[in-house]
Amino acid sequence: MKIAVLAPICWRTPPRHYGPWEQVASNITEGLVKRGCEVTLFATGDSLTRGKLSYTCQRPYEEDKTLDPKVWECLHIAHLMERAAEFDIIHNNYDFLPLTYSRLVKTPMVTTIHGFSSPKIIPVFKQYNKRNHYVSISNADRSPELKYIATVYNGIDVDNFTLKESVGDYLLYFGRIHPDKGTHEAIQIAKRIKMKLIISGFIQDHNYYKEKVEPFINGDDIVYAGNSGPERRDTLLGNAYALLHPISFAEPFGLSVAESMLCGTPVVAFNKGAMPELIVHEKTGFLVDNVDEAVCALKDVKQIDRNSCRRWAEKKFSQEKMVDDYIEVYRKILDPVP
Repeated sequence: MKIAVLAPICWRTPPRHYGPWEQVASNITEGLVKRGCEVTLFATGDSLTRGKLSYTCQRPYEEDKTLDPKVWECLHIAHLMERAAEFDIIHNNYDFLPLTYSRLVKTPMVTTIHGFSSPKIIPVFKQYNKRNHYVSISNADRSPELKYIATVYNGIDVDNFTLKESVGDYLLYFGRIHPDKGTHEAIQIAKRIKMKLIISGFIQDHNYYKEKVEPFINGDDIVYAGNSGPERRDTLLGNAYALLHPISFAEPFGLSVAESMLCGTPVVAFNKGAMPELIVHEKTGFLVDNVDEAVCALKDVKQIDRNSCRRWAEKKFSQEKMVDDYIEVYRKILDPVP
């Protein structure tokens, strides 16, 4: 099976630090290569893969501000579409724009919808639904206006995460710094329970950071550790008492939640979006509705079996499980049952 995997070019694939879509595109690519599939990854020229790499844009446009994102997105997507006939299937991880090419090529396309940035983009998905096969990354993130071929949870290379059976002594916030992700709420929770909080993530909303986060950072009980790469991420997650995930939006998935559980670290998350699909309440963490409930739940974190967290995440969110599910999707498309 010859597969083209289309990744974004906002960040490198896999990302050096932040870049969830790029990370998932990498995990899909490398998992398929392990299975013996012939995979070409369409990503930035500095990307890393054991498959074949094809590119037009040498560096990510978020790292090279001389690049115009729209120009290079168009060139990047067109580069794949001009080679579409070389592949049995195209796996699009680059949102809605590639759909507009789908009636111009014969190669079937699978599109993993990594979330909807706005309801305004749904008309594009609706327009090309009959020609395309949509995969949701959680049942919670499905639009009632669209038809899907499957739900496939994001999968992670479990070997990149180390189980730590001992309970840590600090709380961790890991993710982009933005109101949606609840960085300020994490600080409130830590202050209330009087525990150290380490914040690690990409500053996406600089005004929010300046107004709601930076005033509390003191290098003592509230620490900003920057945007952490894979090795530091494993250490931070594994040594934490709990991961705080006080989101204020219906999150489509939440990679850091699954990664935390792979390290054995329970998650205390606001009960929105896909969180009930990721977290087993009182078994791998706690689903709460507000800061007060999060503070109460943290007192019971020591009752969580960290080995159970690891086993749950391996079962549901491993790279192997994800690849199995995607291969099944490809087979449904290429060899449909009459």
